[in-house]
Amino acid sequence: MKKLSKMLVIAVAMIFVLAACGNGSSSSSTKEDGKTIEVKHAMGTTKIKGTPKRVVTLYQGATDVSVALGVKPVGAVESWTQKPKYDYIKKDLKDTKIVGQEPSPNLEEISKLKPDLIVASKVRNEKQYEQLSKIAPTVTVGTVYKFKDTLDVMGKSLGKEKKANELKQNYENKVEQFKKDAKASLGDKWPMSASVVNFRPDHTRIYAGGFAGDILHDLGFKRPEAQQKEVDKGKDIIQLTSKESISMMNADHIFIFKSDTIPNDAKLAKKTKEEWTSSEQWKNLDAVKNGHVSEDIDEITWNMAGGYTSSIKLIDDLYKKLDIKKQS
Repeated sequence: MKKLSKMLVIAVAMIFVLAACGNGSSSSSTKEDGKTIEVKHAMGTTKIKGTPKRVVTLYQGATDVSVALGVKPVGAVESWTQKPKYDYIKKDLKDTKIVGQEPSPNLEEISKLKPDLIVASKVRNEKQYEQLSKIAPTVTVGTVYKFKDTLDVMGKSLGKEKKANELKQNYENKVEQFKKDAKASLGDKWPMSASVVNFRPDHTRIYAGGFAGDILHDLGFKRPEAQQKEVDKGKDIIQLTSKESISMMNADHIFIFKSDTIPNDAKLAKKTKEEWTSSEQWKNLDAVKNGHVSEDIDEITWNMAGGYTSSIKLIDDLYKKLDIKKQS
């Protein structure tokens, strides 16, 4: 009888212990997973409950930033080249499903993934925003190449603000170090002006702003005056349709990247380049006369990727292209 009573006491005690543990676990879970935040973004304000785990990214920069924040997306749009995923980030996207192309993602495929957060852009997804928001909370940035904006929006949405701030600070540290190294290596040639150029089938582009243009500006490169005037008007990409406008490219150094996304376009773009670079206007540019033209520029790093990791890769690339030595 005593033995039975003892066992009964132990059983009752165990029930209380389990109940206490259960209540504690439930309380903790509710506190963490039930918290709702509001995120202001390019297309309004979105309420996000808990910490998103299943993220779908609808532009390349968001995919890059998601990985950098330590959240591997369950779904992402196909890369522009090196399809379906860029080589530099492919290993981190091993289990990520492709949900269509950047301008027109597949809403049905996105829905199948049961995301708890979708990261989109106003420039690409404005018309689909309401449909996307019915699938999952959706946040947006204005355009696709402002990686600092992407870090801010995604850091807030994913509960990774501290990590996002650390990445932004790391970028700023890298920028300041580059300026010191450039001054030490180039002396009176620094700061220099720069143009980022891309030849297309029927025109030529100068990326005065955009991803590469903004980073070069951060690093202390000067924008040619004519280009700065266009940026001040809100025009990051300048399209030139006539060789008579080549003088707008004039700079101490010219960086050229080519587009190989569509084979036929690449062939026609090559023809444009040959025509333009054989002209007297081109030959009269300062960078051309002084042999300061870099043609082997990686378009993915300098234009297509548009994220935090690619921004660091771009800066590292500049060290090599300009033969800048890192100071101790």
